[in-house]
Amino acid sequence: MTSEVEKVDGGRRHFLLVATAVTGIAGAAMTAVPFLASWKPSARAQALGAPVEQDISKLEPGAVVKVNWRGQAIFIVRRSPEMMKQLEDPALADKLRDPKSEQSEQPEYAKNDARSLKPEYLVLVGVCTHLGCAPLSRFQPADAELGADWPGGFYCPCHGSKFDLAGRVFKDVPAPTNLKVPPYRFVTDGVVQIGVDAEVA
Repeated sequence: MTSEVEKVDGGRRHFLLVATAVTGIAGAAMTAVPFLASWKPSARAQALGAPVEQDISKLEPGAVVKVNWRGQAIFIVRRSPEMMKQLEDPALADKLRDPKSEQSEQPEYAKNDARSLKPEYLVLVGVCTHLGCAPLSRFQPADAELGADWPGGFYCPCHGSKFDLAGRVFKDVPAPTNLKVPPYRFVTDGVVQIGVDAEVA
């Protein structure tokens, strides 16, 4: 008789122990989630300039993702091999106002033909340097609206400014300089952080 009571008590004791542990773990998790969420910068802090991160691990070649930083649109483009070939065309430089980005705003590590840390990825402030309009991504060469000689890039419909696939401005358009490149770095191969300069050796 005593052994049956001990078996029942042992089973009940085990059940209560497991139930208490599960409840404690759930309670700790429910407390930790809001605590950890409080570390993330608020929308107001981000608008004032806190760095923002964007996952680009699933960004397809030829696609663009838009992020908001300091109240400005940031374009992150994963350039396809075809887009990279367009940038390597020697005839392209003659059509650009500032092909070497000497009069344009970008970090030192983006002063190259691709205007980027990694040639495959382009990070730009998506604001036209003419009057602050929003350029559209028109990556398809020979676009019907932009003509047979269009190599692909960005087009500002407000006043007709055109930029290549590195954000460099074409000659004979209203925009005076290339699209700006913000400070940025790669946190990992699949995450870009806007607002913090890369440490380049």
